[in-house]
Amino acid sequence: MDSFDFFRPTILTVTALSSYLRELLETDEILRDVWVKGEISNFTQPRSGHLYFTLKDADAQVRCVMWKNAAMRLSFSPRDGQGVEVHGSMSFFPAGGQAQLYIDSMQPVGEGLLFQEFLRLKNKLEAEGLFDPSHKRSLPRLPEHIGIITSASGAALQDMLNTLRRRLPLVRVTLAPSLVQGVEAPANLIKSLNLLNQFDDLDLILLARGGGSIEDLWAFNDENLAHAIYNSRVPVISGVGHETDFTIADFVADLRAPTPTAAAELATPVTINDLYIALQNARASLQDSMNEAIATRIHQLELKILDLRRLSPIQRVNNAIQTLDILREQLDRTIQNHIQQLCFHLQHLNSRLETLNPLAVLKRGFAILNDAQTGQLISQVSQTHENQAVQVRFADGNVPANLHPSNQEKP
Repeated sequence: MDSFDFFRPTILTVTALSSYLRELLETDEILRDVWVKGEISNFTQPRSGHLYFTLKDADAQVRCVMWKNAAMRLSFSPRDGQGVEVHGSMSFFPAGGQAQLYIDSMQPVGEGLLFQEFLRLKNKLEAEGLFDPSHKRSLPRLPEHIGIITSASGAALQDMLNTLRRRLPLVRVTLAPSLVQGVEAPANLIKSLNLLNQFDDLDLILLARGGGSIEDLWAFNDENLAHAIYNSRVPVISGVGHETDFTIADFVADLRAPTPTAAAELATPVTINDLYIALQNARASLQDSMNEAIATRIHQLELKILDLRRLSPIQRVNNAIQTLDILREQLDRTIQNHIQQLCFHLQHLNSRLETLNPLAVLKRGFAILNDAQTGQLISQVSQTHENQAVQVRFADGNVPANLHPSNQEKP
C-alpha cells in the first residue's frame, strides 16, 4: 500500500502562480481603484499607440501601461522626468513576469494640490476636535431672529430671503454682508460672524454662498474661519455651494446644508403648513432610500463588471498586444544589427579584393606580358622565343610587340 505524504507542499506551475497573482491584484479593493503620484521614466510609445513607462519616486518604481484609447484622451504629452498623478488598477503581466499598473487617466502634478491641502487641513482640524459631534448644538425649532452671512449682491441671498418669507414670514432677519470669494474673504467672513454674535437675541446664523469651483469656495476652507465658527455663541448652519461641494466650514458648522436655500429651510423646521413639512420629510426620506438603493445596485453592478473583466479574454489580448510590441522592437534591433554586420563584412571583402587586384600593381609602373596567340601569361624568360608576338598590358591599355634576339637575356 502506497504511503501518502500529508506534509508535501502544493506545487504550482508558473502559469497557475501568475493567474493567482493576477486575481489577487484585480480583486483587491484598493488596487482596483487607485491613484498614484510619481515621476515618469523609460517612456515609450510604439506604433500601436499604447504608452509604456515606469512611475517612480525616490525609493520605488512600478511599471505602467496606458492603452491607446485612454492615451488619446490625454490633454498633454507625457515625457520622461515629468511628475504626474495617475488613476488605474493593478494587474499581473504573465509574459513579463511583473505586476503592472494599468492607467485609465493621467494628469500633471499640481491640479490636485488644492484638494490635497483641503484634506490636510480637514485631518488636522478633525484631530483637534473641531468636528466632534458632541460639540454641535441643537437648532431652535422656531427661531425668531436669524442672521445671514453672504454676499449682499449674490443670488444666494435672495433665495434664502424668499425661502424664509415663504416658510416663516414672521422671522426677523439681520444681514451681515461679506465677501465670499478672494484673498480678503476669510477675514470679512470672520468679522461678520463676530458682529452677529453680539446680538443677544440672535437664535441662528446662516453662512452661505452659491456654487463654484474649489478655487471659488476656498475662502470657506480657511483655518481661522473654522475656529471662529467653532467658537460662535450662536449655532451656525452652513450652506456653501451645491450638494456635492464640501468645505471645512461644513464640517465645523452645527449643521451642513447642501445649498443656501436648503440652509434657510433647515433654519425654519416649523412652517405655517405642517402638512407641507411632513411631505418634505417624506420626500427627503424617499430620496435617501432611493440613493441608498441606487448606490447598492451600482456597487453590485461594479462587482459584476469586475467579474466580467476578470473572465473576459480582453486581458489576454492586451497582454498579447504588449508581447507583440516587445517582439517587434526586438526584431527591429536584430535586423539592424544583422545589416550592420553584413556592411562590415562587405567592407572587409572589398578591402581584401582591392589588395589582390593586379591592376593596382600596374598603376605603380609595372606591366604584364602575354603571348599574343595563346594569351598565356609570360612570367619567365624560358617562356619566350625569337620573333615571338606578345601583348604588353599597362594600367591604361595594351600594346603589341615582337621579341628579337637582342632583347632576350637567358641565363
